[in-house]
Amino acid sequence: MKAFYKPLFTLAATILLFACSNSDDTSIDEEKPTISVNYSGGFPQACEVLQKGRTYTFKAQVTDNVQLSSYSLDIHHNFDHHTHDDQGAQCDLNSVKSAINPMIYMENFAIADGGTSYEINISITIPEDIDTGDYHCAYSVTDATGWQSRTSVDIKIVE
Repeated sequence: MKAFYKPLFTLAATILLFACSNSDDTSIDEEKPTISVNYSGGFPQACEVLQKGRTYTFKAQVTDNVQLSSYSLDIHHNFDHHTHDDQGAQCDLNSVKSAINPMIYMENFAIADGGTSYEINISITIPEDIDTGDYHCAYSVTDATGWQSRTSVDIKIVE
């Protein structure tokens, strides 16, 4: 009986070895996409002042070495002076305060045709009834293989 199992075990081990073998597939995407507002059309720039009731076009340039998939925009208050890891400029902040009616904008968008370069372009009207003060504008981009990059800037919303 034991003689029957030894060839079966050897066959199974051989199949498993070849099924898990390393291939020379060089098409694995190991690069994150890039995202930037630091160009002439990028908006908002760090420390930008926005006014309630006005409409602004938020723009960022995103690129990827293979294919873009989606992006998001997140605008949220910074009344507690928290930071994000990629903020470059340090802006003058108002005093710490509690939020009563802050602006919160969070939307995700698909990049239908994929491609390797895309300009985010979103028009948003700043509501009249929100708290004024310090906010963050955070962009995120995801490529077709799941890599993600983020960037954020401090902005201020005033009357």
